[in-house]
Amino acid sequence: MNASRPSVHPVEAPPLTDGAANDEPRVRMKDIQGMPGTPGGLALRFFQFVFAVAALCIMVSTTDFTSVTAFCYLVAAVILQSLWSLSLAIVDIYALLVRRCLRNSRIVGLFTIGDGITSTLTFAAACASAGITVLVSNDLGQCAHNHCTRFETATAMAFISWFSVSPSFLLNFWSLASR
Repeated sequence: MNASRPSVHPVEAPPLTDGAANDEPRVRMKDIQGMPGTPGGLALRFFQFVFAVAALCIMVSTTDFTSVTAFCYLVAAVILQSLWSLSLAIVDIYALLVRRCLRNSRIVGLFTIGDGITSTLTFAAACASAGITVLVSNDLGQCAHNHCTRFETATAMAFISWFSVSPSFLLNFWSLASR
């Protein structure tokens, strides 16, 4: 039988650079604390979750928060924030336990979009609630009839939760943009 057999000829790979004098190998950037899959990222997720749950519990402990739309919005926003932060904390714990790097562009993109949405909602809800608490306490002077201290505390917890979401969003966005 006369069958042709394929033969393999080695081919030299083209250079990776476009003729520049810099022939050093590319070095992968180290993980910065606060990015997904790092202990700093897990700590940020933990603080996001704790402060969002604290804002939720304080706001729900009042009986008349449902009468104000901004306070209902705050409750909805911190529920979403706490669920998002808890789910990403679980992903971070898994990544730390199995020593897996979460630098995939799709994963970082999902984290960035989710952090951006939840941080915007939390910030808007905290600002709206702060406006109502200032109206009730300073302008109307009706703190004796309302739960001003609880409303102010819940609003402060929502702002602190937003402060801990912001570094996560910025680091994820920076990681995504630097690709």
